[in-house]
Amino acid sequence: MASQRATLILAAAICASLAIAPAWGENVPLPVPAPQAKSDDAPVPPAPIPPPPADTAAPADSSSSHGFFPFSLPFGGSSDQATAFTPAQRTLLERVSKYLSNMQTLVGNFVQIAPDGSRTDGTFYIQKPGKVRFEYNPPSPTEVIADGSSVAVRNRDLLTQDLWPLSQTPLRYLLADHINLIRDTDVVSVSSDDKFITVVIEEKQVMVGTSRLMVMFDAKTSALKQWTVTDPQGLDTTVSVYNLDTTKKPDPNLFVINYTRNPSISNQ
Repeated sequence: MASQRATLILAAAICASLAIAPAWGENVPLPVPAPQAKSDDAPVPPAPIPPPPADTAAPADSSSSHGFFPFSLPFGGSSDQATAFTPAQRTLLERVSKYLSNMQTLVGNFVQIAPDGSRTDGTFYIQKPGKVRFEYNPPSPTEVIADGSSVAVRNRDLLTQDLWPLSQTPLRYLLADHINLIRDTDVVSVSSDDKFITVVIEEKQVMVGTSRLMVMFDAKTSALKQWTVTDPQGLDTTVSVYNLDTTKKPDPNLFVINYTRNPSISNQ
């Protein structure tokens, strides 16, 4: 269950790079889940972990995705955190916002680390605004597709799919044509060191709890490196992206959702 729950965290949406990186050119860092305070002090560097061998993707959980889809985290609420940033922090946020806004198409590979440490991998395609597809390598039967209004989670083996509104997922931040992180999100932390720019977005809801999205960018190029979603139970799922290419134009058919295919609609 944990591996399939983690399988769908891909959204977070956040798959962008202006340069192509070699596959596993560097280790996948596992970030510290607790955000830093709103100051320009550098965070504690994340501890690197070794990349997985190409043939060791975690076995897929064939149970239904309903009820554990991490995109259904309550992103979109309002936090009671203060929103004051130093000039240095504002510069970092403006730099990352510009990078994300300039990225319109992206194709690459990903590896995902579930809360239990299991790993899956695959290929993703982005076409802004609003469209993304994540294809998991076997034995996982999962596909995640956003068509601009909805997000579908398909199980190729069971021929089923669950649907979520794109507007209620963290994908919306990264698939928007333009984004201003200071204006459009509730950033509670931004910091940098010689390797990473780290941005933490936090959402709070009284009945659900606190969810957190932590995104790490290259300190020199601003290219996206990875993101971690922490659910209200404190479970972390981390996704790292690599072999990124902004010159390829994805086939529009990759982003088509068949709404008559055994849909299960969730508004949570």
